[in-house]
Amino acid sequence: MLFFCAKMLSTRRPNKRGSAKGRVIGRGLFEEPILMEGTSLLLWGILFGAIGMGFVSYARKQKAVMPLLSGIALFVFPYFVSNVYLLVLTGIAIMALPYFVRI
Repeated sequence: MLFFCAKMLSTRRPNKRGSAKGRVIGRGLFEEPILMEGTSLLLWGILFGAIGMGFVSYARKQKAVMPLLSGIALFVFPYFVSNVYLLVLTGIAIMALPYFVRI
């Protein structure tokens, strides 16, 4: 949400003719706002978030710790990874983690 607000603050206001060559409304919080760029990052993030939700609901029913932790990790990690290949590999590794690590 913070990054969206920073992007909104750094947009240009259109002039009377409707073009965006007007003055800058504000610089925002950062020099360039950090956003998830690309449709593939967004879709992979949604997919891993949905799988993480399944892990969390399974962990609550079974009262298991490892699926709960990996489910929370599947929710959170797409916000910090900006490379698609690294996102997919990390997501697969986190999904396989409860199978190999038993707590």
